[in-house]
Amino acid sequence: MRLSVRHTTRYRFDQPVRGVAQSLRLWPADCASQKVLSWDVTTEGALRGAEFTDGAGDRTALASWRGPLDALTVVVTGEVETVDLFGVLRDHREKGPASLYLRSTWHTRADQALRELSLAALDGMKTATDLDRAHALSRAVGEAIEYAPGETKAHTTAAEALTGGKGVCQDHAHALIAVAHVAGIPARYVTGYLHADEDGAGHEASHAWAELFVPDLGWVGFDAANACCPDERYIRLGSGYDAQDAAPIRGLVQGSTAEEHLEVEVIVTAEGGQQQQQS
Repeated sequence: MRLSVRHTTRYRFDQPVRGVAQSLRLWPADCASQKVLSWDVTTEGALRGAEFTDGAGDRTALASWRGPLDALTVVVTGEVETVDLFGVLRDHREKGPASLYLRSTWHTRADQALRELSLAALDGMKTATDLDRAHALSRAVGEAIEYAPGETKAHTTAAEALTGGKGVCQDHAHALIAVAHVAGIPARYVTGYLHADEDGAGHEASHAWAELFVPDLGWVGFDAANACCPDERYIRLGSGYDAQDAAPIRGLVQGSTAEEHLEVEVIVTAEGGQQQQQS
């Protein structure tokens, strides 16, 4: 599938700020499931600094704006050719062992309820394959947390989302990472884009899922929010320990207590004209 993306992020401040510095992780990497045909990140008015590829294989660039500044915009446009590899991440260049992703964060730390969910999901599966065990954990999270936009916040933890029983893709990813860690499975948070299917299922402005490490296969994606593995509708951007670590844009506002207003719009278009707009 050929997917086109236009991702616009606008920041507005209620009073001018002295400056803004951002770390941008907005470039998808070529791998077996996706080939980048074109991609551009526009940061009008910014000074572009160092660019590098980190140990996880994700490209990062630094950008800064000098004030006084009351607004700024980051625009991503690109086209990617995708194929369905049933969620398996192949030919992605990265360094470091999978065991690095056994580390939990404040967002993904398992409480007693998450530990019990993990144990219940794998009950009776001692002889099951590693892949089947991973699928069971993803199903358990999807059943335990109802997809419900507006019920959780950016800082909501996996434990809090499970207690509330509602959340969005960020919460599903955090909870899946948590239950995977309980089972001794390396797991990480992944950001990207998703083209909606024909039944019109809604999604956040950018999408997120989890990757679990399965011996003999490597990293495999699981989207518990949509009860599937990433297929040709998905574009993978980057990964990290949790949503904060994997955020496509991380920034710092300098020299002001101004209130920040954020607007995000994502338009994903499939070849042939079908379009999904998310905001």
